[in-house]
Amino acid sequence: MLYIVGTPIGNLKDITLRALETLQNADVVACEDTRRTLTLLNAYRIRKPLISYHKFNERESGEKIVAMLTEGKNVALVSDAGMPVVSDPGGVLIGMLLEKGLPYTVIPGPTAFVSALTLGGLDASRFCFLGFLPEKKAEKEKLLANVKELTATLVFYCAPHDLRRTVSFLYEALGERKAVAVREITKIHESREAFLLSENFAGEPKGEYVLLVEGAKERENPLNALSEKEHIEHYLAQGMNKKDALKAVAKDRNVPKSSLYKFTVEE
Repeated sequence: MLYIVGTPIGNLKDITLRALETLQNADVVACEDTRRTLTLLNAYRIRKPLISYHKFNERESGEKIVAMLTEGKNVALVSDAGMPVVSDPGGVLIGMLLEKGLPYTVIPGPTAFVSALTLGGLDASRFCFLGFLPEKKAEKEKLLANVKELTATLVFYCAPHDLRRTVSFLYEALGERKAVAVREITKIHESREAFLLSENFAGEPKGEYVLLVEGAKERENPLNALSEKEHIEHYLAQGMNKKDALKAVAKDRNVPKSSLYKFTVEE
């Protein structure tokens, strides 16, 4: 069995009991950086063989992991921090397991963008996770054009050296919006910085960032500018019967259908 294990994004005490149990029982631990994972395992006195699995060797290393699983071994997959697969290596391996019909499961753990949404102060009821922006400008523009009208909070990952450039690009593509940069989550220097995209980020960027950007404003239905009677007549003119017209107007205006009956009474 392959176990996809979530690990701490900063504070090593955030690891779950189930994750520790899984790592302890695994035959092999596959990880992005063996040095980073060794620090975690040493903190909990876990001794396991480590193999490298990162974005530059996903296919090659994935084949070795598939061979181990076929032999009946249990493999724990971890990233440097947080959940594998989510903006981290793992997707290629999952595809290989699906092709082979091999089993895998997830051991939930910390995820940076969820913590950032909690800390950020923007609307967290709806959000769109976009991770790291593409390298090429045309691909960035296409991606942002597709999400520009979303009313949900947009969530990005960003390295410190790219932060100001990314914010400038977002301002050009999305226009003026509130933004919050959250960094060093669960660590000593955890912080949130709120600003407008036009102002960009103040101070010296340090650490890995989760960048939250306010979603687009809800667009007012132009039909709501009509009087209630005119609004009803608009739908009647389209061929709706009175019942359906009242239902449509009530939905547009977010009012009870019963409050509109009086506007259909002939004077």
